[in-house]
Amino acid sequence: SYTTDTKSREENKKTIESLYSLSVDIKKIRRLKEWVLLQDVAYVKEIAGILQEMGADETAVANILERCPEAVLRTPEEINSQRALWQLVCQNEKQLIKLIEQFPESFFTTKYHQNQKANVTFFQELGLKNNIITRFLTSAPNIFYNPVEKNKNVIETLQRNYLNLGGSEANMKIWILKLLSQNPFILLNNSTTIQENLEFLQKNDFTDHEVLQLLSKLKGFIFQLNSTTMQKSMLFSKNVFNCSDQELKELVLKCPALLYYSVPVLEDRLEGLLKEGISVAQIRETPMVLELTTQIVQYRIKKLSALGYDVKSGNLESLNGTKKDFEVTYGKIQSKKERPIFNPVAPIHIED
Repeated sequence: SYTTDTKSREENKKTIESLYSLSVDIKKIRRLKEWVLLQDVAYVKEIAGILQEMGADETAVANILERCPEAVLRTPEEINSQRALWQLVCQNEKQLIKLIEQFPESFFTTKYHQNQKANVTFFQELGLKNNIITRFLTSAPNIFYNPVEKNKNVIETLQRNYLNLGGSEANMKIWILKLLSQNPFILLNNSTTIQENLEFLQKNDFTDHEVLQLLSKLKGFIFQLNSTTMQKSMLFSKNVFNCSDQELKELVLKCPALLYYSVPVLEDRLEGLLKEGISVAQIRETPMVLELTTQIVQYRIKKLSALGYDVKSGNLESLNGTKKDFEVTYGKIQSKKERPIFNPVAPIHIED
């Protein structure tokens, strides 16, 4: 609703003076969002006052307004409404101001306030903990812009499919909450996409139990896919690993990355592994290694090689997992290497 045509407009002197008095870097705003300075009406002092009331010091206020200068175009009423809404899920105002400092754009997007409010209530009723809702508000704010009916519809589709695939009523709530916590962006998809992707898997002879298994393993990524890319990725894997349909199914269940990464991504990662001297047979044995980028694989191989561990001659399990998983594996190999070899039956030499 704000004009971005800057040619014929002049900067609002009152806005600049007010920002200057708060030690805000005007040059930074001119460089990034000059259009804010051209608006006829701004509420610099009022917005700064609300932030100070919440406990923000002078530096914090300046940082917030430099990062999100459009905050001064919101009315004090709008900001107080946002404040009241976020307080429903924040422990206290200290936590709230900390979040505003880190994610000012999320807080100052007031256009969808009514949708945000309805969605916060819906998520609470669904059983999501406030700290998870807070994480969503900051890192996935788009899901709150949807009308609440749209989000309800997606959740209901998930619940229905979970039960149809043989999931139990008792576990459904935990399953839904876990899925949402892992990937809230599933709410940006529509129910039709979910249905089509599940039908694709069933047509490819995955049993209901296996589809349910994949749903959980994919952490919701399945809803960002389409049948064409899944078909191409599966065909690519089948050719590379020279396997039957049943063997391919087993590989996909072991490593869902074979389903959700596109062919160019899989090709690139496979090539990176082959360049390191790793065989296709080894990759087929441990396909999960394809979940890692080429850079991560190279780094891990280098670290293990320094310990004298040769991945080319063994299995690839030691390369797998998250950063934390790898550090544990690396630590075990390192301590094994450093530990002196003790032979319990060797004679003890005692000096005379």
